[in-house]
Amino acid sequence: MLSWDQSSSIALMQRERAWVEIDLAALSHNIQQIRGLLAAQTDLMAVVKADAYGHGAVTVAQTVLQSGATWLGVATIPEGIELREAGIDAPILLMGATHTAEQIQAIAHWHLQPTLCTPKQALVFAEAMSLSRSPLPVHIKLDTGMSRLGTSWQQSVEFVQLVQRLPNLAIASIYSHLATADDPDPTIMRQQQQRYETAIQACGFSPTLNLHRPRLHLANSAATLTDANLHYDLVRTGLVIYGLYPAEHLENRIDLKPVMQVKARVTQVKTIQPGTGVSYGHRFIADKETQIAVVGIGYADGIPRNLSNQMTVLVRGQRVPQIGSVTMDQIMLDVSSIPALQEGEVVTLLGQDGNQQILADDWAKTLGTISWEILCGFKHRLPRVAVGHPRLQRSKSKVSDRSR
Repeated sequence: MLSWDQSSSIALMQRERAWVEIDLAALSHNIQQIRGLLAAQTDLMAVVKADAYGHGAVTVAQTVLQSGATWLGVATIPEGIELREAGIDAPILLMGATHTAEQIQAIAHWHLQPTLCTPKQALVFAEAMSLSRSPLPVHIKLDTGMSRLGTSWQQSVEFVQLVQRLPNLAIASIYSHLATADDPDPTIMRQQQQRYETAIQACGFSPTLNLHRPRLHLANSAATLTDANLHYDLVRTGLVIYGLYPAEHLENRIDLKPVMQVKARVTQVKTIQPGTGVSYGHRFIADKETQIAVVGIGYADGIPRNLSNQMTVLVRGQRVPQIGSVTMDQIMLDVSSIPALQEGEVVTLLGQDGNQQILADDWAKTLGTISWEILCGFKHRLPRVAVGHPRLQRSKSKVSDRSR
């Protein structure tokens, strides 16, 4: 009779069919590189929505705060609650829109800081907070050209004045979001910046003076790399903290290291004869005797099926082609160039092996999409395994009084 204990569970995890490695040293390095672009008084927000772009929100949040970030950004209330339940007490901006009394109570209870997008929403918040003993920090969102969340910049004065009059709400920041910061042509970005500054000044605030005014923020990852004049009081960085550049023309601004690697194990090795089809639909047919490896990862784990017959992976530091249709739980490789490959050997789908590297950018280019989507696509049945030790510059993040 076999017994099952904790050691058995650990051994099983060590032999997992597929997993995602998160390099904490690379993550810390990226934060410090970004921090080096910023003035001392400019705070760094790490955007950890969507489970930190698939990297694991709690682990990422703990590491970035120790490495120089001072704020966290999430999209939903449950994302914020997960961080609070993990003991994280840094200020958390809730960037999505919320409207119901139940949501507002949760926001207040968990000390999250919501985004207000419309006057109607502000009135709902004020009503829900009517019995509160302390004001709720809120962040006003202006639409300067993204045409997504936020009140038009042309109505900024009325919106800001309304929120200023409402009891139990305190304006913590006024912000907007850039639509084309990753475009080499800065025309639209500069137009948005001008609209933003016009709105701020119309509200009686100066972008260059920060006495007794809400903090201002506009820059996403691309804008953070582009121009220090876009930094204001805080920058909101997502993709760059995970080690990828938002555009090719920004790749020389700082040295980033990819944080995520995706790996899986060979589960079977076999030899097929010429004319043999591989996988569903026989979209690959061997033209010669071919050694193939079956690998335990598939589209249910986040490998896009449209990469079928279009991707390579790394085995022993060499690139080998994936062949046939990607299936739900498995892919097949042509490993004829790898002598005596054994079951259990590790295959790198994203990441580095020897002198070879495959990035999420490579998959994105093949698929005609963006690297953000690739990173967020890896499912939670792939365990996240932290590797490396972050090189920390500070033991505790320092947050100014106005951020609380």
